[in-house]
Amino acid sequence: MKASRLLSIMMMLQARGRMTAPALAEALEVSERTILRDIDQLSTAGVPIWGDRGRNGGFQLREGWSTDLTGLTEHEAHALFLAGLPGPATELGLDGMATSARLKMIASLPPDSREQADRVASRLHIDTVDWYRAQETPLFLREVANAVWGSYRIEVKYESWRGLSRRELEPLGLVLKGGTWYLIAKMVGKPGALTFRLANISELKSSRRRFKRPARFDLVKHWRDAMNRYETDLYRLTAHIAVSPRGENWLANARIKTAPVLRGAGSAEVPSGWKEFLMPIESIEHGARKLLEYGSNLKIVGPQELKNQFMEELSQLKALYKRRA
Repeated sequence: MKASRLLSIMMMLQARGRMTAPALAEALEVSERTILRDIDQLSTAGVPIWGDRGRNGGFQLREGWSTDLTGLTEHEAHALFLAGLPGPATELGLDGMATSARLKMIASLPPDSREQADRVASRLHIDTVDWYRAQETPLFLREVANAVWGSYRIEVKYESWRGLSRRELEPLGLVLKGGTWYLIAKMVGKPGALTFRLANISELKSSRRRFKRPARFDLVKHWRDAMNRYETDLYRLTAHIAVSPRGENWLANARIKTAPVLRGAGSAEVPSGWKEFLMPIESIEHGARKLLEYGSNLKIVGPQELKNQFMEELSQLKALYKRRA
């Protein structure tokens, strides 16, 4: 256990750079005193590690020093986290490297663990694309990925809702969400990181000029915070709905975020056996179109404006079919 912890400290410092004792203690679920003892033992064993005091202090390895415990090449290391995702690995041009990295990892395990790893690999497959959706493969995915790996600036022609524009970007990370690739990048000369949909890049030029990556940038945290802000900004309105048991199953299968409405007594508007929910919507028009999918298994309780738009959509739909008849 102790040897594993010492190895983990080296790997974390090698991967993340400078880390404080409290951060290491939290990550490894031990006390700060234990971390300080481990750091002393690593230093005594010849690992070039030192610490700085102060608010921006912490422990770090000597610049340029790294362990070589796996034998992985640089490209294999890039592909390692994609070893169970053959689709994305192929799109990034890392499919062969992902296979190679996985084989090296399995070969380094004890026989019992190797058998278990093979069993998991043969019984778990991860598909990142939702049902009835096509995988989106952007035109410049591999070029952007190379710029992310190498910290190169890129110049792009990007189409947003405001129109086409040219931008010089510092690529910080890639995100694959629901079959769609996104780039997290800073615009040169401006603070903060923004999200760009890779499919909206129509032209790309790599400048081969390196940039300094923000030391404390955390891609996972940035994406989580950005998605929370996006959903909060996007879904500004709320629909009060009632659904039948069948409609409730449809809501659950669609993984739509809803909140149950609890009432002491039944409402005259709500059929017996139906349940009430609050559902976020982008706009009145968006809500009406979305709720049409549920047909007679859903009833709008409020707001009245949403009811009116829903009835207008139904009226236009009915008129359309009458004309065709």
